[in-house]
Amino acid sequence: MEPDTHPAAPGGLRASLTGESTSEAALLVGNLANPAPRAGNGILRYNAGTRAFIDAIVPEGSGPTGNPLLGPCCMVFGPDENLYVSNLLGVALTDRGVFRYDGVTGEFMDVFVPGNSGGLRRPLVVVFGPDGNLYVGDVGNVAQGGTAIRRYNGLTGAFLGVFVAPGAGGMTQPGDPQFFVFGPDGNLYVASQATHRILRFSGSTGAFMDAFVPAGSGGLDAPSGLVFGPDGNLYVGSTTKNTVLRFDGTTGAFIDVFVSAGSGGLIVPVGLVFGPDGNLYVASAENNGNGSVLRYDGHTGAFLGAFVPTGTGGISGPRALLFKEKITICHRPPGNPAKAKSISIGYLSAGDHLAHGDLEGACQ
Repeated sequence: MEPDTHPAAPGGLRASLTGESTSEAALLVGNLANPAPRAGNGILRYNAGTRAFIDAIVPEGSGPTGNPLLGPCCMVFGPDENLYVSNLLGVALTDRGVFRYDGVTGEFMDVFVPGNSGGLRRPLVVVFGPDGNLYVGDVGNVAQGGTAIRRYNGLTGAFLGVFVAPGAGGMTQPGDPQFFVFGPDGNLYVASQATHRILRFSGSTGAFMDAFVPAGSGGLDAPSGLVFGPDGNLYVGSTTKNTVLRFDGTTGAFIDVFVSAGSGGLIVPVGLVFGPDGNLYVASAENNGNGSVLRYDGHTGAFLGAFVPTGTGGISGPRALLFKEKITICHRPPGNPAKAKSISIGYLSAGDHLAHGDLEGACQ
């Protein structure tokens, strides 16, 4: 990687932190506390090393004039290094799309997927697939085309088709699909809260394959968040049991209760993510405005502490969790733009680079 030839900008992200940063990574939290709108709702950003609150990179109410972001549960960084956020609770059907924001500054860019595009009614989870396209979970009524996953062009936002059909795999109740992820085998794994199962769909066609984790396996009940760990196994939050369960990543067989019931005050585990340190981070949604982000040993599941305590930065109802360690920029050496080249830098250094003439994303 090229050396950092720019001095730190006074207004850069690093300068905005309290204390000395020990990490160039950030934790982003989709904070959605009911009722919405509510103070603190939005995409919140924290330093992954110091745990310090940085900012609400995307506050609730941002977005296009007359079509504010309401209910910002879920987000994902795209191949262009920008941030894509689902507008779950838009006032009108045509408002409930996917908004795109600058991945460093949080500035609103555009409505990437308009509401009702391809029948989209209630967008929740957003994921970029191995093919570079955007997959959006629609948790609306099945009779209106909900309980489906729709696919959109990853460059233009154009509707490409229904990838997982309404009601597929038995998902017939509003609220499904919950979180989903493409697994190491390239297939799509979906948490179905209503059927209490983890469903597997073909990663190429969207066809239903099987219930990878059957209802009740290991005590699984009302799953929401799920993630494949560094060990290749599948970790699932059981929201009514307040546990995190571990399943074999190849067979789906139950292995163990990785995080025991209520450990560290865990209530309603939703978003799950493994951090740069190898530990497991869990959004404890709690449902009464007292949510937090808890950290557990990535090998043993032992409670390590509240990484983001209740109220820090306005956190109250955390949902999706996302770490951002690196970002690609077009580095333009001062006075010599002909030598511009794409480099990967620490995410929290990006503001400094952009302030000195570098550009977000790869050089064109």
